[in-house]
Amino acid sequence: MKPIIAEPGEAVAEPTYSVRWALASLSLSMLLPSLGTSIANVGLPSLARSFDAFFQDVQWIVLAYLLAITTLIVSVGRLGDVTGRRRLLLSGILLSTLASVLCSLATTLWLMIAARALQGLGAAIMMALTMAFVGETVPRARTGSAMGLLGTMSAVGTALGPSLGGLLIACFGWPAIFLVNVPLGVATFVLAYRFLPDDGGRKKGRAGFDTAGTLLLALTLSAYALAMTIGHGSFGLLNLALLLTAGFGAGLFVFTEARTASPLIELSVFRNRVLTASLAMNALVSTVMMATLVVAPFYLSRALGLGEALVGAVMSIGPAISILSGVPAGRLVDRLDAPFVVAAGLVAMAAGSIALAVLPGIAGYIAGIAMLTSGYQLFQAANNTAVMADVQPDQRGVISGMLNLSRNLGLITGASVMGAVFAYGSATPEIATARPEAVNAGMQITFGVAAALIAVALTIAVGTYRRRTSSEGA
Repeated sequence: MKPIIAEPGEAVAEPTYSVRWALASLSLSMLLPSLGTSIANVGLPSLARSFDAFFQDVQWIVLAYLLAITTLIVSVGRLGDVTGRRRLLLSGILLSTLASVLCSLATTLWLMIAARALQGLGAAIMMALTMAFVGETVPRARTGSAMGLLGTMSAVGTALGPSLGGLLIACFGWPAIFLVNVPLGVATFVLAYRFLPDDGGRKKGRAGFDTAGTLLLALTLSAYALAMTIGHGSFGLLNLALLLTAGFGAGLFVFTEARTASPLIELSVFRNRVLTASLAMNALVSTVMMATLVVAPFYLSRALGLGEALVGAVMSIGPAISILSGVPAGRLVDRLDAPFVVAAGLVAMAAGSIALAVLPGIAGYIAGIAMLTSGYQLFQAANNTAVMADVQPDQRGVISGMLNLSRNLGLITGASVMGAVFAYGSATPEIATARPEAVNAGMQITFGVAAALIAVALTIAVGTYRRRTSSEGA
């Protein structure tokens, strides 16, 4: 018997599928992509030795995965809207699982990179469609809680990856960090097949799929991502050429979409001030969060003099707070207006950034990261809820993909730009050997800039929601 699709905000009488098990499948679909990112990082030294490759080359094992997600996430979201999300999500889970097996069997570096790109495609499908399914599986009154749960699972994957990966490599060798995804993938597939609602393909295939727009967007995003990542911290002529290519590609994409009968992205959606503001805030917030990952290891080791074990322990506090605060943040969104929680989360992030800039020592770092991380979870749960609550069913996939894309672009930009700010603030050519006072100065400047970026996001939030309130009251 086919499951019944629940309309947003409505309960289904005598449902033939369990909301809890449907949420379990969506939670695993959110866990797998984040685990696939974080668990591979810890394996790079072993992979470099195994393939007798330079570290710069094995970094493509991570980069190929991230590029596939970044360049394809909007396209696969739209494809799900056109052809049916359940069918495509099941395909993505299966593809990710099979690609994990291929990664474990790779005999050359380039086969590994190709398998990781396939795994990234599967991850893009899961990330784009998981949030889109919330509107079909969860009553509207519980949307915030569901978004908070998904945020928690993403944090679990990010936090679990390094420790689990290190243990698996020590016990079984590097193939195990990919094979661990197989039983998780099988469980996710079974749960999704059994409990997710069947949309029957939605019968929108006749609307067509924008192949030209898909290729243009993928090439544009690839150029931007490469411009921000290659060069290992330096910005040369190749980076500039790629950035100009991305700008030209973006203009050409807009030109093409305006003249396509069934565009990949309806340009009219950008007239929605809530959506455009949410995408901008998402990118700014993600840029700041990436700064903590870029700066923290150097600050904790060079400025505070902590050993490797203590650095790892202190850095695990942020992910732990994310795990603990995700579900409560979602429940708070259900009880209060999402715009209010967005603003509250941004205020907490601004306070955390300022604390990281001015408070000394380990206690100051922990206090700052606690405020920053809990504020981020509040923002994410509320922002995603505010956007997805009023999206038309045939646009959920592409809008979910755009939310994830803005986050990924923020992470990529943060790794490059905030890393450059930190290097500039430290006034030292080699951060790894910089004096403690130089690293401390870099920390202060970096999170001063971070606080300014959050202030910009807060200004956007206040302005957007104030205008919306005024128009509703008119």
